[in-house]
Amino acid sequence: MANSKTIAGLIGPSLIALAAALLINLGSMSALVEAVSHDPAVVLVSGVVSFVAGLAVVRVHNHWAADWAVLVTIFGWLLLIGGLVRMLFPIWLAGMAATFSPSTGLIVGEAVVFLVIGVFLSYKAYMSS
Repeated sequence: MANSKTIAGLIGPSLIALAAALLINLGSMSALVEAVSHDPAVVLVSGVVSFVAGLAVVRVHNHWAADWAVLVTIFGWLLLIGGLVRMLFPIWLAGMAATFSPSTGLIVGEAVVFLVIGVFLSYKAYMSS
């Protein structure tokens, strides 16, 4: 359980910060996606970072039980798989970004989900005993 709280203490605030960044930069998302569509190296580098972070989480926390800590494991696996896909197909994913125009509703929805999960994980890491 110590690993769960430690990792949740990293993921929770990171998700809260990500939610805030999405909401603050809501009007700039089209420009950000456009920039990524012209630079597959950004996709590749983000894939390496995600892969390493996911591998670190999965390596120390592959906990598949019916409790809150399974969220930590799920995030680890999502980071690992998402990173691997970005590493293997950076040009294809950058091309997909060129055809994707993020809707405001979708971005706000993602931000709300990240915020809720981030607050929950932060609570479990810092407040729960």
